[in-house]
Amino acid sequence: MASIVSVTFVSFIFLLVVGLYLRSFIHRSLKNLQGPPSPSWLLGHEVWVRYQDEVGDLEYKWTREYGTAFRVAGCYGKDTLMLADPRGLQYVLHTSGYHFPKRVDARMVIKLLTGRGLTWVSGHAHQRQRKIMNPAFTAPQLRTFLPLFQHSASRLTTKWKEELHAGAKTMNVTRWLSKVTLDSIGESAFDYRFHALDNQQNELSVAFENLFADSLLYPPTWDILFKALWKYIPNPILRFVEFIPTREYLRFRTFLQLTKTVAKELVDQKTANILTETPSRDMLSILVRSNLSEDPHNQLDRDEMLSQMSTLMLGGTETIASTLGWILLDLARHPGDQTRVREEIASFRAKIDGTGGLTAADLDTMPFTTAVIKESLRLSPIIPFLYRQVDRNDVIPLSSPIMTESGQVISEIPISKGQDIIISIGGYNRLTSVWGEDADQWNPSRFLDAAKAKQISIGVYANLLNFSAGIRGCIGWRYAILQIHTLLIELIQNFQFDRPSGVEIQRVPAGMMVSMVRGKIHEGSQMPLSVSLVEE
Repeated sequence: MASIVSVTFVSFIFLLVVGLYLRSFIHRSLKNLQGPPSPSWLLGHEVWVRYQDEVGDLEYKWTREYGTAFRVAGCYGKDTLMLADPRGLQYVLHTSGYHFPKRVDARMVIKLLTGRGLTWVSGHAHQRQRKIMNPAFTAPQLRTFLPLFQHSASRLTTKWKEELHAGAKTMNVTRWLSKVTLDSIGESAFDYRFHALDNQQNELSVAFENLFADSLLYPPTWDILFKALWKYIPNPILRFVEFIPTREYLRFRTFLQLTKTVAKELVDQKTANILTETPSRDMLSILVRSNLSEDPHNQLDRDEMLSQMSTLMLGGTETIASTLGWILLDLARHPGDQTRVREEIASFRAKIDGTGGLTAADLDTMPFTTAVIKESLRLSPIIPFLYRQVDRNDVIPLSSPIMTESGQVISEIPISKGQDIIISIGGYNRLTSVWGEDADQWNPSRFLDAAKAKQISIGVYANLLNFSAGIRGCIGWRYAILQIHTLLIELIQNFQFDRPSGVEIQRVPAGMMVSMVRGKIHEGSQMPLSVSLVEE
């Protein structure tokens, strides 16, 4: 029986590939767009992008050469639209967001990691889940976490001072930042203690370590080709890919199973607390309360509720830790700006001396520190791409006209139903038309210029695309910025950061932009910086 199933599946794949080969010569909706020549009908540019030396090497070059919208080659001869144009992005992410759902392979990878959570669902299900989750992510609610973030940051400072007193001179800052963000998301989101800063490991924290670097870095060719076929495989069959016994799928399955196991106990506990009128203010408690208040037909089912834990963990730990790591590296590369941030923090603290700790409102009164955060986000987007697919024939408008291969100048792109789209976050974040002629260079002061030209409104924070935009904009962006700001203030006022000699940090493509030491990729994610105490 098993052999019959295997033969049937292989025959299906063979016929599917033959059909795609024939289709690639008949149906090419983007054939008139310019773009880099395809190196291979089978793999297109997929291997180039996933194996590029540094995240951004290719798309920044292509954007300069072909403009803000161009054609790249996907697998099996399929054309893909790479988009960085502001008006085009506004249309795709805001105006017609639900008509540009996530690509099937992207959604499936998200489901393998987070289950049926907010980042996986689409359409009405997305609206329903987001409505229930919104109360946990209001600005007033998130500001209540500031004392927790400050306490975690203070504990990190204590740990680093102990390391320095013990003789350490260089630290892998992302390792420590991952610990502090894991502890913070545990307490703020679930009222759960990971004790990561205390080096107490449990199964869940172990499953989380190097999750992306171990799973999505330099995928084998067969896996790239296999994922490109997922959109053609019926869902009842596709769901079995989670049982493929390779490292990526095993790690994802283990992580999701562990988060759901922990979540079951926590959800039951939060529900009991609410029923006994002793609710907590953590995100999960608010989520449970919000769900119970909904019409039963719109409530999250149990699996949806459990899936939110892995969703919140992924969104509230590694991305924040990695972002802060790149900020510290940027300040190590620009010691003058590091000093300026430190002086701004000291000046502000002198003004409030004796009046208590920093409040959330105080964070907005440090303009250069905020500008540094924005500029580092702009240059180092942790998630470099968003993957979409149009569900109807449509026309995408452009703010910057482009030239077709025939020499025609166009200001809109007709697209056919099923067209794949790659949204280039890094490409948009470096457009000279948006950020100025020095868009490729470090210049935090660009965010202090109130007279800069009005931009097309896209991103939720500083008009950047790091947190996506529109109806699928990151629900937790305020949480991320609040924690990044809090940790940065604590660390800069206590420590001096410098680049260690002989160490080159590489921006490695592993689903997200991961920092690694060139020549030591086998050692996993690293951001080694020279750390010393700031003299009083």
